[in-house]
Amino acid sequence: MPSTRTMIDVATERLEALRQTVQGEVFAPEDAGYEEARLAWNRVVDQYPALIVRAANAADVVEAVRFARAEDLPIAVQATGHGVVNPADGALLVLTSRLNELAIDPETQTAWIGAGLKWGEVLTRAQEHGLAPLLGSSPDVGAVGYTLGGGMGWLARKYGMAIDSVLRFEVVTADGRLIEASETKNSDLFWALRGGGGGFGVVTGMEIRLYPVSTVYGGDMLYPIEVAKEVYQRYRDWIASAPDELTTSIVTMNFPSLPQIPEFLRGKSGVILRGCYVGPLEQGEALVKYWLDWMPPIMSSFRAMPFLEVASISKDPEEPVPGVSSGSWLSDLDDETIDTILRYTLPQEGLPPLLVATEVRHTGGAIARVHADANALGHRDAPLALSVVALTPTPERKEQVEAYIAEFKQALAPHIPGVFLNFLGKDEADEHTVDAFSTEAYHRLQRVKAAYDPENFFRFAYPVPPDREA
Repeated sequence: MPSTRTMIDVATERLEALRQTVQGEVFAPEDAGYEEARLAWNRVVDQYPALIVRAANAADVVEAVRFARAEDLPIAVQATGHGVVNPADGALLVLTSRLNELAIDPETQTAWIGAGLKWGEVLTRAQEHGLAPLLGSSPDVGAVGYTLGGGMGWLARKYGMAIDSVLRFEVVTADGRLIEASETKNSDLFWALRGGGGGFGVVTGMEIRLYPVSTVYGGDMLYPIEVAKEVYQRYRDWIASAPDELTTSIVTMNFPSLPQIPEFLRGKSGVILRGCYVGPLEQGEALVKYWLDWMPPIMSSFRAMPFLEVASISKDPEEPVPGVSSGSWLSDLDDETIDTILRYTLPQEGLPPLLVATEVRHTGGAIARVHADANALGHRDAPLALSVVALTPTPERKEQVEAYIAEFKQALAPHIPGVFLNFLGKDEADEHTVDAFSTEAYHRLQRVKAAYDPENFFRFAYPVPPDREA
């Protein structure tokens, strides 16, 4: 257990006053419930906060922040536990998982989402009205945290990134104020929160646009690994003329030997095409026929489906796992890029694979049409995005995988214009957050940080040090 400041350092009467003030729960390290409350979804994160406040409402968050400031404790924030960048060691950890207010307005096609909600709950309620949020590949991920990093899902080429749908945020600032950030109120903060990460305050809720999507043509299909390069080349040609209604990806997968994997795939490798078409179903079917006419896949799940079943496309794990992820934007999918991806993803002869999957997503469309200055997100003009996932059950495996991924990305360096925050793990975030933005945007983020958190109390998110001169 790392050496951290404990609540022994905090006067008992002040801690008890906090317990009496908030409607939620307060956990010190010696309290029952602390061990459960400190967990992140990714079990690689092993954190030991000085104090944990599981807030019941925005007022509790205000009290927690004010308490932390009075005790000179840095502040970390966690909702569902996904996407933890830095362990909250020695911090006051604010859990927003109980902030689960959800209001759908079908007339204005908007939703108010509390910070503790997962996308699945929002999707289910929105679909009752034939509407959809811009969630990602997994409905099990927290809506707010996902959005702050950018948010790229199966509707992205048609409707843009999740940040592009946000109308306003409710935020508790470092000085303990509850404010609104929108185009007309605290617009500098609103700009920063859309793609700049969560290091500017505690977001307690957000209002977003919804979109008229109820049925899509989507799924995945599997091809044998022996034709991997041909599949990548055909994919490159296919997406060159793809309509905005079609969002797709190509995945090199090393299937783990797990019970949930079909027996004939366990321990094997393959190439998977994933896609979602938003439009007339017959047009989506016609687009997929490009593949069926070329070579029948080993298996295919492409079909007309309720958008409520969108999780079936990527089949992301719902149970907590120890793992490492990474990613970046890609400038092209030329033969050199394809060869590098296959060389680093597929197992070397006689050795088990280090990576579970490498996925290349087709971006562009509505993502690229948003002006570069509209929000903090960088590299919108990149046509592709890369993500890499590995399982790391031991610290030794984690260290080995991280070094391997760094080598992989170095080999791809001429084709990488920058990184994408949602895909970065801790060590990469520390070093490469700056590469997620243009130079001008990063300096602007530093100025916003200086205005709202000059002492860097929110230092556990993606690192954006305040520009103290500003």
